[in-house]
Amino acid sequence: MRKLPYILLLVLAAVSCKMARDLQETATELLGGEVVARVGKHTLHRAELQNYIPAGVSADDSIGLARQYINAWAEDLLLLEMAEEQLSSAEKDVKKELEEYRRTLLKYRYEQLYIDQRLDTLITEEELVRYYNDNKDRFRLDRPLIKARYMIIGKDSKSLNTLKKKMSSDDETLVSEADSLGAYSAIKYADASDTWLDAITLAQELGTDYRSLLGSLKNQWAQVDDGTGVLRIAYVVDMVADGKNAPLEYCTERIRDLILSSRKHRLEGELEKILLEDARRNQKFVIY
Repeated sequence: MRKLPYILLLVLAAVSCKMARDLQETATELLGGEVVARVGKHTLHRAELQNYIPAGVSADDSIGLARQYINAWAEDLLLLEMAEEQLSSAEKDVKKELEEYRRTLLKYRYEQLYIDQRLDTLITEEELVRYYNDNKDRFRLDRPLIKARYMIIGKDSKSLNTLKKKMSSDDETLVSEADSLGAYSAIKYADASDTWLDAITLAQELGTDYRSLLGSLKNQWAQVDDGTGVLRIAYVVDMVADGKNAPLEYCTERIRDLILSSRKHRLEGELEKILLEDARRNQKFVIY
């Protein structure tokens, strides 16, 4: 019977330890998990670090990203700490700057609201053509534009000559056959004969330098042999030389952006004018 109180004490102690561990684990979980770094009184928890690392990356990449984040986190806090220590009270007083930023942000947000509510985003074909004709110098080319069919293919491919014949044909049936043949016999084959490509874009598609590509152009064919065992070939369907004006179809999206930008500027000026006129009329704004 005398042992009973002792046994009860042991049981209570074990229960208390378990409760303490549970509480500690719960607290750790609520605080973000295991601490992985510390700067002064600031701590970085594993949960925060894991949010920074994308899912599916390798272990080595995860370690590298973790180090990058930890260093950036520490540098930010250390710089802030140094600023708090070294700057005078006047230098640390940022209320004026914060108020100026707040006012700028609020004005910007209202301007955007005003513009969004009134901006006409419909642009007709006539407007596009008129803007293009009135501003042709804006669309002068620094590099050629090209419509082409192109491929990367092994020099010893048995399909090389057949592909070149079909891809340069005016017969749509043969061009379609070139698509099918190029899909399995070429390393890469594409038909961009309906799309204007910047010369650099075309060269990048072929994995070569655009000057080398254009330098090899002869009788609508451009071919680069860089000694790797493959040929980089383009059949040029159409071309606009540098120094010329880009075709309207190539400039359409840019013209849309320019027209919308112009409309936004007009609305901004309209808003400023309305605000001043209303304020003067209501005696809210008076110049002495």
